[in-house]
Amino acid sequence: MHHMEMMMHMTFYWGKEAEILFSGWPGARSGMYALALIVVFVMGIIVEWLSYCRLIKPGSTHAAAGLVQTLLHTIRIGLAYMVMLALMSFNGGVFLVAVAGHAVGFLVFGSRVCRGSEMVSLEKTSDLP
Repeated sequence: MHHMEMMMHMTFYWGKEAEILFSGWPGARSGMYALALIVVFVMGIIVEWLSYCRLIKPGSTHAAAGLVQTLLHTIRIGLAYMVMLALMSFNGGVFLVAVAGHAVGFLVFGSRVCRGSEMVSLEKTSDLP
């Protein structure tokens, strides 16, 4: 078995040759690097969506609502950690798309810009605390 050593960066660097989340992924191909950036961007958006989504229906039983809330929290935290681990590649492109994904997600799901109505400060905006 051939084992290829890859240097682990400890400072930010720019380039498509990176390992993001999984050994050997995305490799040295530009298309796979672009796909990796898209995946990180979408994960950032999903983390923000989960922070502001309202999937639990009013009147749900406490047990059912608690299970759904726990599942949503688990998925949100898992994805947030995946974004953090992607950032630990120290690739500048990954950093930019992660921040952009969170920014777009907040703009669409958390800010007043896309909500259409004023948010009341006491109104609960998410199923998650």
